[in-house]
Amino acid sequence: MSDDTPRVQVMENGPLLVFGDVPLVSREIIRDQDGDSLSWGTEVALDQPAKSPYALCRCGKSSNKPFCDGTHSTVGFDGTETAPTDTFADRAERHEGEGMTLLDDKVSCIHAGFCGAGGTYVWSLMEETGDVGTRALAMAMTERCPSGRLLYEVPGASTPVEPSMPKQVVLIPDGPIWLTGGIPVERSDGEPFETRTRTTLCRCGASGTKPLCDGAHADVGFEG
Repeated sequence: MSDDTPRVQVMENGPLLVFGDVPLVSREIIRDQDGDSLSWGTEVALDQPAKSPYALCRCGKSSNKPFCDGTHSTVGFDGTETAPTDTFADRAERHEGEGMTLLDDKVSCIHAGFCGAGGTYVWSLMEETGDVGTRALAMAMTERCPSGRLLYEVPGASTPVEPSMPKQVVLIPDGPIWLTGGIPVERSDGEPFETRTRTTLCRCGASGTKPLCDGAHADVGFEG
């Protein structure tokens, strides 16, 4: 495969190699006074190495975040990949509503919080999606989920609905690497993960489902 083809390769107990001319940006979560996640802030373009591939830290210890500086080898980083290798369709639970069906893959969750606001959660909204406004809210909450844990189907569609997103590598401040636009990810053993429109990869080093993020960055107080 050409080095110009956008993709991410996981290195064994090492960094993530980013191939292709894929923009590197930062985007933060906009929260309200109660800490509920409401929306995504404006993306900020980041400087990136001109040469492909470049290496992004996933041990969480680099002094040159988000880029790898080789610290993984000195701290004995264990990057063992334990994320499931089956598909979203294999894992997702179905929650039927009127006019839509919510699909939920708990393994992909990073606890970004877009599934709930003001004490209301998208799962409970499934009982009220006969109301067009409630259905639109449930759809919007689902589409803001960065990891793709949540998708929805609508009657007559052959596949779940995905938001249109550019191919980008997005750094969520103090959080994971967010791949958008369907960038393929390859395991260190050369096997591919399922390519999805939205994928979140660990960069704190503490995830229990490496290379995917599982929200551990919040538990360990990751900064970067």
